[in-house]
Amino acid sequence: MTLRLSLGHIDVYDDRVATFAHQLGLGGVQLHTPNLLPGEDGYWSIAELKGLRERCEADGLAIDGLENVPLAHFWKVQRGLPGRDEQIDNYCATIRNMAATGFDLLGYNFLPSFVWRTDMAAAGRGGAKVTSFDLADIAAGNALAGYRLTPAEPLTEPITAEQMWANHAYFLDAVLPVAEEYGVRLALHPDDPPVDVPLGGAARIFTSPEALVAARTQAHDSPNWGLNFCIGTISERGGAAAVDEVIDTLGAAGAIFYVHFRDVQGTVPSFRECFLGEGNFDPAHVIRKLHAVGFDGFIIDDDVPAMIGDADTWMDISPEAYCSRGRAHAIGYLQGVLGGLGLA
Repeated sequence: MTLRLSLGHIDVYDDRVATFAHQLGLGGVQLHTPNLLPGEDGYWSIAELKGLRERCEADGLAIDGLENVPLAHFWKVQRGLPGRDEQIDNYCATIRNMAATGFDLLGYNFLPSFVWRTDMAAAGRGGAKVTSFDLADIAAGNALAGYRLTPAEPLTEPITAEQMWANHAYFLDAVLPVAEEYGVRLALHPDDPPVDVPLGGAARIFTSPEALVAARTQAHDSPNWGLNFCIGTISERGGAAAVDEVIDTLGAAGAIFYVHFRDVQGTVPSFRECFLGEGNFDPAHVIRKLHAVGFDGFIIDDDVPAMIGDADTWMDISPEAYCSRGRAHAIGYLQGVLGGLGLA
C-alpha cells in the first residue's frame, strides 16, 4: 500500500455513507466507535466485527482501520480505577477478535476528560461554523459536554501527569504483548487540546512532539505501537514547526500509522479550526514530507467546518450530518494536493 485517502471518522455507517464514499472516488473507510459495533459484553465480538466487514465489503469498500472502543469499555483504564483489569482483559479480547476477522489497526486516546472546546459555533471563513478553544474560558466547562465520548461522570479526584503516565504504561504493558502476538497495531491520538494544565481535573500528557516520542519509549519502540497523527492537534501546540518535528521523529521511525488531516488558526492557549489551506501549515508541504519519510498508510479528513446548509458536523453524528459540504470540500482539497504532487 502507499499513501492514500480514506473516508474517515465514520460513527454511523449506512447506505448513504457508502454512496458518499463512492461519489468522492474513495475505496476505503475508517470507522470511529461505529454504531455497528455496540460491544454490549464489554468488547467487540467476532460476530459484530465480521458483520461490519461483510457489510462494508458488500458495498465495495475496504475497512482501513477502527478507532476508539466505546467509552464504557475504557474509562477505568484511562483513570486508573478499580475495574481497569477487567476492561483491559476485554480490550485484549477485542484485539484478538479483530485479528480473527481481518482487522489490524485500532486507534485509541488517553483522555479521561476527552477533547475540549470552549465554543462549538465560532465563525470561520464566510461564516462557516467551526469549533474553537480558549484557555481563558475553561471555567465555563467543556462545550463538547454531551458528546458520546465525553464522560458524563466527573472525576472524583484530580489525576496528575505522573498518574497519567503510569496509567498509560500499565495499559501498554498489558495490551501490547497481545497486539504483537496477534498482529494488531495500536495508534495513539495526541491530547486535544495540547495544554499543560488539567482540563476537567485530568492532566494532559501527550501534548508535544517530545511527549509523543516518550510515549513510544513507553511502548519499548514496539512495531505494533504508533501514532494516529492528528495533524491539527499537533498544529494547535506549535504550528508548522511542531508538525514537521513529529514527521521527522516518529514518521521517519515508521511510527505514524495513519493521519487525521485538519488544521487550525493559532496555537494554545487560543485557536480555532479552519478550512484546509488557511491554517498554520501548508498542506502540500506536509504531504510531501510524509511521502519523503516513507509514510505508508492512509489519510482521513477529520473535523470539518459546517458550510451553509450543513448540520453541526461535530455533535450530530448522523449520516445526514456526516455527508456534508464541508467534508466533501476537505476530501476534494486533499485529492487536488495529492494529484498536484503526483501521488494520487
